[in-house]
Amino acid sequence: MTTIKPVETENQPSSASSAEESSVKVKSWSFWTVFSSTFLTIFLAEMGDKTQLATLLISAESQSPWVVFLGAAMALIATSLLGVLIGYWIARRLSPKTLDLAVALLLLLITGLLMGDVIS
Repeated sequence: MTTIKPVETENQPSSASSAEESSVKVKSWSFWTVFSSTFLTIFLAEMGDKTQLATLLISAESQSPWVVFLGAAMALIATSLLGVLIGYWIARRLSPKTLDLAVALLLLLITGLLMGDVIS
């Protein structure tokens, strides 16, 4: 799991006490931090996965690489949009810590199911 560490900025006058300053710190991520980490994570995760192999095979069989590219790109955009919208909806209802724990447990469950499938 990739975790992005937010950049902390202070929006507090310099005369405030340190306790007040620490409670008012605003977490913000720059556009390029979010964009580059998202791009690299998705790009590396998609390299050589079953979706790419399926796209490769469809392109080889159809002899229409640009149509396959357009279909695959639209499908990836649609699934990414769905993930972003669901993630945004969930993030408004759960804390980041709860969300991290839930995703970790879900990945452990998937790993256990896959290991069980391989063993049997």
